[in-house]
Amino acid sequence: MSGSQIGNYENGKAIPPDDIAVLLDAVYGTGRQIREAAAEARGEAVAPWLRPWADNEERSTLLRTFQPNLVPGLLQTESYARMVLAAGLHTEAEVEEMTRDRLARQAATLERPEPVMISAIVAEPVLRTGDPAIMKAQLEHLVDLSCRPTVHVWVIPTSAGVHVGHSGAFVIATLVNGTRIGYLDDQLEGRLASSASKLATLERRWESVNDLALPGRESRDLMLRVIDECDAHASVA
Repeated sequence: MSGSQIGNYENGKAIPPDDIAVLLDAVYGTGRQIREAAAEARGEAVAPWLRPWADNEERSTLLRTFQPNLVPGLLQTESYARMVLAAGLHTEAEVEEMTRDRLARQAATLERPEPVMISAIVAEPVLRTGDPAIMKAQLEHLVDLSCRPTVHVWVIPTSAGVHVGHSGAFVIATLVNGTRIGYLDDQLEGRLASSASKLATLERRWESVNDLALPGRESRDLMLRVIDECDAHASVA
């Protein structure tokens, strides 16, 4: 290897490919440190729109999510996630695997040393859709999460009527370098939005639904009232 090639690795102008990284670890007796650092650096170099969405979640500092129909995936309990995924015409084995993946995504964002900031807006019907016992536990979980300094949960009341949020769910992620990337749900795999014009549209829609949402304390009070409704339903049953 030339001196300039080594110099480029040392000053960050180039990332050693895997086979070279293995040899460098052998020369310096560093175990797998250089190989792992190079792999991580190559991952960071990949454009956000080419990564799986879960990778963007893990690299984000802020996630703004709007959901008109469901509790956002990162805020779901295991039972709620399993209920939602089972409704998607998947096999039992697929549901279990997808539930494990969802819980792993939650841990990678909410439980990391510096948790991502999550601002979530949901429509009021979301709070009442599902088995009352599962929904009670889910709403209690949302209330607990909303007490964290890094999690905000706001509810758009039904009285808001028809609004732009009925067009569908979306997420706007802000990454560590300030880059923003959008994600839109659909019936298949979802899709990313990375162009300036599409992100500007999502930003405007976020501001619109945010303007309709109840403040944090009022949203929490509404969730607590629905929890009481679940208790009442259980006592009648």
